[in-house]
Amino acid sequence: MIINIVKKILLVAIVLCPFVVFAKSLPRPNIIMIVIDDLGWSDVGYNLHGNAFETPHIDKLASSSLVFTNAYAGASNCAPSRAVLMSGQYTPRHGVYTVSPANRGNEKTRKLMAAENRNTLRDTNVTLAETLKAAGYTTGHFGKWHLGDDPKTQGFDHNVAGYNKGHPKTYFSPYNIPFLEDGPKGEYLPDRITAEAITWIESVKDKTFFAYIPYYTVHTPLQAVKAIKQKYLIKPGIANERQATYAAMVESMDTNIGRILQAIKRNKLAQNTLVIFTSDNGGIRAIAAQDPLRAGKGSYYEGGIRVPLIVSWPGKIQADIEDTPVINADFYPTLINITKAKKPRQTLDGMDLTELMLHRKSLADRTLYWHFPIYLEAYNARVDQGKDPLFRTRPGSALRKGKWKLIHYFEDKSYELYDLESDIGEHINFAKYYPDVMRELKGDLHRWWKITSAPIPTKPNPKYDADFEYTFAQKKLMRKK
Repeated sequence: MIINIVKKILLVAIVLCPFVVFAKSLPRPNIIMIVIDDLGWSDVGYNLHGNAFETPHIDKLASSSLVFTNAYAGASNCAPSRAVLMSGQYTPRHGVYTVSPANRGNEKTRKLMAAENRNTLRDTNVTLAETLKAAGYTTGHFGKWHLGDDPKTQGFDHNVAGYNKGHPKTYFSPYNIPFLEDGPKGEYLPDRITAEAITWIESVKDKTFFAYIPYYTVHTPLQAVKAIKQKYLIKPGIANERQATYAAMVESMDTNIGRILQAIKRNKLAQNTLVIFTSDNGGIRAIAAQDPLRAGKGSYYEGGIRVPLIVSWPGKIQADIEDTPVINADFYPTLINITKAKKPRQTLDGMDLTELMLHRKSLADRTLYWHFPIYLEAYNARVDQGKDPLFRTRPGSALRKGKWKLIHYFEDKSYELYDLESDIGEHINFAKYYPDVMRELKGDLHRWWKITSAPIPTKPNPKYDADFEYTFAQKKLMRKK
């Protein structure tokens, strides 16, 4: 397994690394949080089951960092995942469930009316940036925001390219993106975002800073630097031109992360800078298969919500592999502890990972939750591996507790139970074979619904047509692309 390879790489680093001290006695670090858009769990070199994509800088970072193998996004697509990260709250508390509209897909194939969806975080939601700013951090945002019109109204002192849209029309200048002046014609957006972030970091390096760098890449539209793409067009393991373009985007993303890491070293900031690298959700399966995980972006099977996660703090966090399940809601309480910030007056659903990261101490047992009372239409009926050919997600909820993964769909009130220790691909539904486990997990889910006031769609869609749905699905499956 690829994880065993990483463990061998890390062995020497673990032996040489001195034991760390308690967070309370540590200096407050600078924080660089890098969030890639739509980068799948299987799309990074250190975690890859093939050799199609190349991420040497990320792999090098992983070799000297804490690598989480069971890290999860707070949702399976962009806006709700980012809302969970920035608010520290599960989706029912802030109401951002999807990228609108919530009723997606053909109206005759939806049995229920989806829950109401919010497009942005309310002003009453205190963001992670606001909390760190109140604690004395200088805050900068570089890239995709997707939670409001301007991140400067939600805790950031500086904003480059962040506004309410989820992807650029083009990755090449002129960009026509608010809060970003166009560069020379043909300039590549990830290169520009990186340059802006480095310039800002160097301008505030004498202060304590939080640099949030949520790249637009590798989200569609698929557009890559031509010279890099050419390499992948002839590389073994690349299925087609579309995947070659995606692979080139991944390489450019990796190169730019290398630039950021080099800038940290050049400016003598590495020893007191906490770097977090992750993705906002799983990859699009029709572009890059997430094997051995099932499905991809938009689905609540593992391919849609399990993401890469690397945490680096030289001399403070040991290089190691960590299998404990964690979720991006955990960043908020963890950074409150590490930065000695004041907890906001709002519920934080994540868990403080400080002792796990600094001392390798086990977390208390807990359950992770996802709630998605909405519809997300299929990308590709033949390859998405969703519940059915028409939707990546139909309305429901999911949880993970220990090795067990439970998914509950509201339309037919069905349950699916998977043992992720033995079946990471979620092939075998154990729901009818483990009644005691089902009873426990159902109880957990129902209690969580009540605690969070989670909306459960029950209103029938009057336009639903079962015969049409069947015929429509047949047509979708007959298409080759």
